[in-house]
Amino acid sequence: MHAASRSGGAPTAEFTHLLAANENPYDPLPGVLDAAIAAARRFNRYPDIGCARLIAALAHRFDLPPTRFAAGAGSVGVIQSLIQAMAAPGDEVMYAWRSFEAYPVITKAICGATPVAVPLTDEGYHDLDAMAERVTARTRLIFLCTPNNPTGRTVGRDELAEFLARVPEDVLVVLDEAYAEFVSDKDAADGITVCREYPNVAVVRTFSKAFGLAGLRIGFAIAPEAVAAALRTMATYGVSQIGQEAAIASLAATDDVMKRVDLVIAERHRMEDALIEQGWPVSCSQANFLWLPLRERSAEFAGVCARAGIGVRVLAEDGVRVTVGARESNDLFLAAAANFRLEHDQ
Repeated sequence: MHAASRSGGAPTAEFTHLLAANENPYDPLPGVLDAAIAAARRFNRYPDIGCARLIAALAHRFDLPPTRFAAGAGSVGVIQSLIQAMAAPGDEVMYAWRSFEAYPVITKAICGATPVAVPLTDEGYHDLDAMAERVTARTRLIFLCTPNNPTGRTVGRDELAEFLARVPEDVLVVLDEAYAEFVSDKDAADGITVCREYPNVAVVRTFSKAFGLAGLRIGFAIAPEAVAAALRTMATYGVSQIGQEAAIASLAATDDVMKRVDLVIAERHRMEDALIEQGWPVSCSQANFLWLPLRERSAEFAGVCARAGIGVRVLAEDGVRVTVGARESNDLFLAAAANFRLEHDQ
């Protein structure tokens, strides 16, 4: 969605504190920036069309064959390629709702397939029983966003196993794990483990969130070999060489990346505790954002944040999603939230 709509219609340029797009608040790591700058000196040349070095690095990182990987322009680019490869008009693509907004848009507007949206539970979790019951002979893809965007809830390891046992093997189940690095729940499903065990499971991940490369647009899939091969033919020159080199350098710096992730998780807990103390109905998140199911008060709340220079994300009349940002931005948001309660709940 256009940046201007991220906080109830106010342009992003007006905000000093950007807590709308789930971006990493930290500057690029020095070695990653150096790799990107070095690659930029050669941008008169086309990038590696097959992302061979990046895929080799990913294969080494996850100890899986390179033939199971495909890269694309962010996870959303990979998701689009998956739907285009697997679904035709008349086919069904299933997902929970509310979840990642790209699913229905790509399914219907771009690919002409039929979106099947299954409501989340009242607590913001995937209702896997309801999803299993909605599978038909026309179902081609099922997306499970875990942690779910925007509610931050994860799919549990055991419940996922039960769900997969009910899904036909000719249906591809895609674990969309854009926020996987931020998960601290030990009972949450891990897509890398699951895709080793099930022949009809793919995983989508991104370098945009934990690795802080949102502006370079790099995502990847780990999929069954036939699916990965199809994806590699669909994203011609989809990832710039600057992006590829930055991603390779980021993988080499994973320890430093995860230190930053730990800081974000600590801030997430601090913000959750403060909001709960203020009396907000905040769901405990496993991502780098928080979800406030404010319903009809969402736009009003976002307006108060906007006047404080804070951009947050309003999702219709469902709620407000708030990125865990730099501590200064988080403190200003918490102050705005406290002021809203004082002014409106008396």
